[in-house]
Amino acid sequence: MKKWMTLMALMAFSGAALAFHCPADMKKIDAALDKKPMLSAAQMSEVKKLRTDGEALHKAGKHQESVDTLAKAMKILGI
Repeated sequence: MKKWMTLMALMAFSGAALAFHCPADMKKIDAALDKKPMLSAAQMSEVKKLRTDGEALHKAGKHQESVDTLAKAMKILGI
């Protein structure tokens, strides 16, 4: 029974950890964009789209998808 309760607690906290990871990634992207990175127009458009999509996924409770989407934007930005 203790193992089951421990497993359930870990699962509950892992979701919360992902939920808090999304805003941190969005702040990193925003900070990088504020520095006006040297990107092509296509890359800049893609980063902004990924940033917007990541925030929408976060608000929809799809945190892993949000983290994955924001990671693509951060890769383009080199962060």
